[in-house]
Amino acid sequence: MSAVLPSQEAMSPEQPVKRKRGRPVQDANEGLRQALLDQSAKLFREKGYGNTTVRDIAAATGIHAGSWFYHFKTKHDILAAVVELGLTRAIDDIEVIGVDQLPPREALLRLIHQHLHTLLGPDQDYIPVMLYEWRSLDADAKLRIVGLQDRYEAIWDKVIARLQQSGEWSMPTKLDRLLMFGALNWCAKWYKADAGDDLESLAKIALQFVLRTP
Repeated sequence: MSAVLPSQEAMSPEQPVKRKRGRPVQDANEGLRQALLDQSAKLFREKGYGNTTVRDIAAATGIHAGSWFYHFKTKHDILAAVVELGLTRAIDDIEVIGVDQLPPREALLRLIHQHLHTLLGPDQDYIPVMLYEWRSLDADAKLRIVGLQDRYEAIWDKVIARLQQSGEWSMPTKLDRLLMFGALNWCAKWYKADAGDDLESLAKIALQFVLRTP
């Protein structure tokens, strides 16, 4: 990361919904679309975009191979939707932190913790897919993603600027954010939840590494 469709509530069996012929009701449509995205993100992360087939996605979702065409025309469309949804959720997650109301050091710690959770938490497949499958997106999709990345990074930039002004971010350079994200994102390659520090501890270590102060 230099990433919303709401989760669908299960329909109560006591309140059956009358279905129209030829097209599922909206809730069912959205529920299936979300399932397709979830399973696609998981498969793209585990197998890679190029090694995942539409049959793999259909089988993982529990639908017929051709059913996903109702929601997406191509596998690329699924990838683009996965990346956009992941970034949109990531933006929502850091916006609710309210970094402007926090001391800058605490704000950065919370941003780092949330970023690591988005990368490394259970069932967090969307953003890792973006990191490793970015090159598979076409030009139009990349343009949309860049706009979302800019929104995400702008929140960090404000906190970094406050830290630099306060002197807590010593010797700032124009590459600080890029280097920091590079270090944080690389955690997705080596971090194992059962092999050492939890995400809260890892976030504190990362903060100390970035600021070089206890």
